[in-house]
Order: sequence, then structure tokens, then C-alpha cells
Amino acid sequence: MVYVENLLSILKKKKINFFSGVPDSVLKNLSLKIDKLDYKRHKIAVNEGSAVAMGIGHYLATGNLPCIYLQNSGLGNAINPLVSIAHHKVYSIPLILLIGWRGSPALKDEPQHMVKGKITRDILNLLNIKYCIIRNHKDLKKFETLIKFAKSKKRIIAGLFENKVLLAKERKKIKNTKNEKSVDRSKFIIQLLKSIKKSSKIISTTGHTSRELMKIRNDLNLRNGKDFYMVGGMGHSLSVAVGMKLHSNKQIICLDGDGSLLMHLGSMFSAGVDKKLITKHILLNNNSHESVGGQLTGAQKINFKNLSKSLGYSAYYKIAKEQEIKTNLKKFLNNRYSSFLEVFVKKNLKIKLPRPKNLFKHKKEFIS
Repeated sequence: MVYVENLLSILKKKKINFFSGVPDSVLKNLSLKIDKLDYKRHKIAVNEGSAVAMGIGHYLATGNLPCIYLQNSGLGNAINPLVSIAHHKVYSIPLILLIGWRGSPALKDEPQHMVKGKITRDILNLLNIKYCIIRNHKDLKKFETLIKFAKSKKRIIAGLFENKVLLAKERKKIKNTKNEKSVDRSKFIIQLLKSIKKSSKIISTTGHTSRELMKIRNDLNLRNGKDFYMVGGMGHSLSVAVGMKLHSNKQIICLDGDGSLLMHLGSMFSAGVDKKLITKHILLNNNSHESVGGQLTGAQKINFKNLSKSLGYSAYYKIAKEQEIKTNLKKFLNNRYSSFLEVFVKKNLKIKLPRPKNLFKHKKEFIS
């Protein structure tokens, strides 16, 4: 195991004082620890490519190395700025990447993580990024040597952390939200499944949303509609829904999360701009990256009413109280055009939820 305090001590000694990234369960103790830094030293990014770009901006302004944290699933988002800007054969901008290594071949994990985990080192090698696997204090010393290399040669380097390796001596407690203007996600999902057509299709975002949707269906035997669980591909649930609606006359519903939507916010333009496309877009907004530690997204500061209408949605609906669920959901579903429903839901970090297992079976049942 490695203590996050020891890692941060090394980074501080090397005068690394800017962090950006996307919250990740493997690196949860790191992001919770640096979350109390001021906004000039820590900026949560909407996606990994943006985090790398902010790191590049930090280096251009200060000449100091930035630290970028991400899950290995987000390497795809990060590749463009890593290769086309920061690469040593382009601008040669040094960066430190701290990567949560889900699906490490040494550990058992979910199918989507095992696929990416197996090729993570190959990706880093293809990108000419020197890296080390950090499992103990000795590995931290190796990483410190890599940082010296990054500084002297102006290169990108990375540290890989397997699940449950990076611990904290003092754990920060994150409380569940107690906002009165919010509802339980489960109560909304139950009413949604009771209200939709039998032929409806739900594209459900990654994280707790899909897992809770699956649990509610199984526990209460609610069979209206069929679900496609986005077990990976964070931020792409709306685009999948748009792609389906282009070729289907069925009611297509996207069940989205705030962290997911912010990651690829431009997909709202694809959903709203075409008046012939009738997409039902639901945002479950708890203002947090709930499934990876509860770090704030800032999404509750956004006026989604103005945003959705400016991007072509015909109507905006809101649910902030339990008594609004049934009536406002009905109005939203009965709207004949593309519409947006924002549901303010409570953060629940203690919830225990099952994960989809037989993905091929889920796909077959969804398509049939």
C-alpha cells in the first residue's frame, strides 16, 4: 500500500503545486485530499483531455510541472492533447500523470475495466510515456526518479496505481446531501418505469444510475421498456440515444448524470438541434461524482433551462420535490418533441448496488 500523504510530500518537494483531473475511485483518496486546495491549485476537469490541456496551460504560464489524475479508462479522452501538443516531438511539455489502473491483469475486475486494463501499458508505450507501477514505498522512490527525468528532459511521465493501493492516513468524510429541494433517485426511477411505454428504450449512464435502475427492475419486477446500461464510456449515453433515435420510431429515453453530461456537453447540441429528432433527455443532478467518492461537479450552478432551449430542445421540465415527480414526469413524457427533464436528486454515498454481469445477455434482450 501507499499513503497519499507520502505521494503528496514527494510532489511538494518537487515544487509541483497544480492538479487537474477527473475523479476516479482508485485515486479517490488523492482527489479528496487535494480538494481543499484553492482554485488556482486544483481544478476538477469535465474530461481527461481538458485536464491535460489545463496542465499544458499551467506549464506555459509558470514553467512548472502540472499533475494530472485520471482513471485509465479516460486515457482515450486524453490522447489528443498528449500526442498533438505535449509530446516531446511537438512542444515537449512535461506532465505528470497519476493513473488509476482499473482492470490490472494482476486483479479481477469488471469486464469493461479488464479490457482497458490489459492494454493500458501498451497505450503508454505507444505514446512514448515512461511509467512505473506504484505499489509500495520503494516504488515511490522510482517515481521520484521519473519526475526528475520529466523535468530535465521535458517529457510526460506516469504512475500507475492499482485498486486499493493508494490509502489515506486520515480519511475525509463526505456527507450525503440534505438539500430539501431534491428527491430520492430510487423514487424517481420507480415512477419512470411505471410511466413509460412497454416498447420504450432507456439508455442509462455509467455509475450508480444504471446499477440502481437494474436493481429496481429486478426487485419490483417492473417490465415497461428495456434498458441499455452504459457500464463504461462515461459521457456518451446521450449520443448513443441520439444514434438509436435516428433509426427507431420507439420512445428513446436517455437517463443521464451530471458528471457524465458535463464530460461531453456538446452531445446536447446533437440531441436538440434537429427538430425531427425526438429525444427524451433526463438529467439526474446530484452535483457530484457519486460513485467515485462524491466530489462536486458544480452542475447545480448551471441554468439547464436556458442551456437546453438554446441548444434546440423544445421544452424544459424540473423536479425538485417528491410531489412533483408524477405530474412533471407525465408532462415531460407526453411532450411530442425533444425535451429536457432535470431531476434534483440526493447524493447517497452509502448505497450498495449490484453490477450488470452478463453484458452479452443484456444487449441481446435490449435489441430483441
